[in-house]
Amino acid sequence: MAKIVETLEQFEQEVASGKTVVDFYADWCGPCKMLGPIFEQVSTETEGVNFIKVNTDLLPEVADRFEVRSIPTIIKLENGNEANRFVGLMGKDQLKTFAQ
Repeated sequence: MAKIVETLEQFEQEVASGKTVVDFYADWCGPCKMLGPIFEQVSTETEGVNFIKVNTDLLPEVADRFEVRSIPTIIKLENGNEANRFVGLMGKDQLKTFAQ
């Protein structure tokens, strides 16, 4: 299950080691709402990868750090470093492949 990150400290802890897929979203964003259930489903079906969600309205400093300019943006981090990025709506199979 994907975790909703609420603080900068929590974000740092979540991404410190291993693979993490981050969904940058906002509550008012239509495509983000469509991606939400897909992201949640893939998070429960994918082992060895941490899935987290960051609301860009509540944590703009995290969005700024990764230069997120459009949402939804999905970023894969490996040990805290960006490994891949996708901007826009992503399907289930595409997200599964992206997360590996």
